[in-house]
Amino acid sequence: MRITLLLTSLFAGLSLNVQASSLFEKPEDAIEYRKAVFQLIRYQTGDMGDMLKGKIPFDAERFKQRANNAARLSAMPWEAFPAGSDKGDTDALPAIWTDRATFDKKAQDFADYAQKLAVAAESGDKKIIGAAFKNWAKGCKDCHKSFQD
Repeated sequence: MRITLLLTSLFAGLSLNVQASSLFEKPEDAIEYRKAVFQLIRYQTGDMGDMLKGKIPFDAERFKQRANNAARLSAMPWEAFPAGSDKGDTDALPAIWTDRATFDKKAQDFADYAQKLAVAAESGDKKIIGAAFKNWAKGCKDCHKSFQD
């Protein structure tokens, strides 16, 4: 498991530094990609949140799987914000491109919080998991507040 987290952390750092413009032929491809990744993240978030809120029974193994999925996914959407992908069917605010350093910092924080959530999920302790989930969700909200319409 530690090797998986190490590789995931390495991937997270690399994905944030890749030249995004070379990954997508058209801006609408980048928009579609990031929307798909965010949708998958929302699914993980919803299931974990429902377990922590008691809406569905807490299942430590299922939570662990969702947390590991979230850790991998949380590194992925950032490559899909190349120049020119601010136009079209997107809720992304222009601040992403005018304040890229802040956006990249929030993206990295979000990915880091997700890694910490995956580590916390290994414990099976709902108190530890809940605190890590809260930080990860805060990282999500912080970025939305500044960079999503």
